[in-house]
Amino acid sequence: MEYVLRYIGISHNTASVKQREAFHIPEEDKAKFILRLKALFPDIKGLLLLATCNRTELYFESATTTTREVLEYFIKNASKAVADPCHSLFSRGDHTLHSVRHLVEVSTGLRSKVLGDAEIIFQIKKAYRISREIGAQGSLLERAMQTVFKSHKRVSNETHFRDGTTSAAYKALKTIETYFGKQEARHKKILIIGAGDIVKQLFKYVGKFDYDQIFVSNRTMEKASYLANKHGAETYPWVKVLKNEFEDFDVIIGAAGNCHHLVNAIDGKPRPILLIDLGLPSTINPLLTSKPEVSLYDLDTISSELENNRELRLRAISAVQGIAGEEVALFEKWYAERPLRKILAHYKINIRNQVEDFLPECDEFSCENLVELLTARVVRRIAKDPDKIYTNEQLNHLVKVEAYFAMEPDNGVNHKLSQS
Repeated sequence: MEYVLRYIGISHNTASVKQREAFHIPEEDKAKFILRLKALFPDIKGLLLLATCNRTELYFESATTTTREVLEYFIKNASKAVADPCHSLFSRGDHTLHSVRHLVEVSTGLRSKVLGDAEIIFQIKKAYRISREIGAQGSLLERAMQTVFKSHKRVSNETHFRDGTTSAAYKALKTIETYFGKQEARHKKILIIGAGDIVKQLFKYVGKFDYDQIFVSNRTMEKASYLANKHGAETYPWVKVLKNEFEDFDVIIGAAGNCHHLVNAIDGKPRPILLIDLGLPSTINPLLTSKPEVSLYDLDTISSELENNRELRLRAISAVQGIAGEEVALFEKWYAERPLRKILAHYKINIRNQVEDFLPECDEFSCENLVELLTARVVRRIAKDPDKIYTNEQLNHLVKVEAYFAMEPDNGVNHKLSQS
């Protein structure tokens, strides 16, 4: 059976934040979802689930299972109820090269909401690590990931596509400074809710600012304590977050996984309050902006702000597209040669046995070198005419011919053969 690498995906290109929320898969459910899908469709080998704030995509390697079947299952098992029809929110690919090109363009940031997004490659690496841990990498997917990693390295080294700030986490922290003013923002009381990847990114950038009152809360307080201790922040009780007791916080950054509208009330004296929602599903209820003193920045707002820093990336697009095209072309060459490699693998064992039988007695090191040399030469001869079927007698003849040339005095090969 011929296996094909396929994909389905929903992203900012086709769906709003609210629509994407319905199909977002939390971090803790990813491995279980992959295993359920493989159990339901046994012919699926490789499977990679990419779930970020702007896209949820599923790449899978199958012989007969199509994207239509997987999409139907995916929609029926969405975490939130959605109104039909919603199939139009998804893109699909049932051809290997189409899927590989899409994955490479996603990984390089060509398809990101923020052009040149530097974080997407780390999210893809994390998704692939989950696939490998549960034995769901597959040969096509594995080769596609090699293409992804090589493309990423070349884009970073050969272009300006990653220059400038493209991180939503950095922009969120910068928004506080812009909103209150640089000096005043330093002393604002900031609460970060969550302890996942986006929060870790926030703390990665927090040292670039002078904010001196940062608190972090998470349902698993050990994770919150770890981040607080590592980055000089303080913890805030999760039970108070659940009760929406936010005291006198000036800034609330919501990034808790799978906590839809966790923040839905702001008490206390009226004061300017900045809400930044980096969660998917949304952590903060947008109805809170009905209060005039409350401002909300969500993922779409943050991403659109980042578009202002894109001139260098725009100029680099053609170079990035060229790199992506070159690497996909190399994948295509590898993909086209797979039948030939299978044919050669079939012959190689037999050829090696005949070479070993033909060689005279010699020391182990010399014989091993000669075996490899003659086997490789015969395999190259067969590769020139892959449609021809060789009998054992014909293979034996090729071995003798190559051995004869190996005995020529100017070939630089060990001349133990000439003693036979």
